[in-house]
Amino acid sequence: MSVRMRVNRSHTGNRRSHHALKEPRLSKCAKCGAQHLRHRMCPECGNYRGREVVDVAGKKAARMVRREERLKAMGEDPQAEAQEKEEEAKAEKKETKKKAAKEEK
Repeated sequence: MSVRMRVNRSHTGNRRSHHALKEPRLSKCAKCGAQHLRHRMCPECGNYRGREVVDVAGKKAARMVRREERLKAMGEDPQAEAQEKEEEAKAEKKETKKKAAKEEK
């Protein structure tokens, strides 16, 4: 058996030159204009090649109904929860505005 030959840095680099990650190929949806992977339906509107494949709005509505039923079963009010989230978001916006105003001074 022969002695194993050493692989130098340049040969290693040549071999690894094909290991780079490539950006995904994106296409523009004809209906809504959103970006999506090629040969796949648009996740925003559910269309593929000019026809509706999945009713995205219907699925989202059904998901919200199930969520509200689950919250009611647990004894929580989904509308109150939504209002709390809105209030928290408003409070965060106010805080960021205050911080920005302090930084400018």
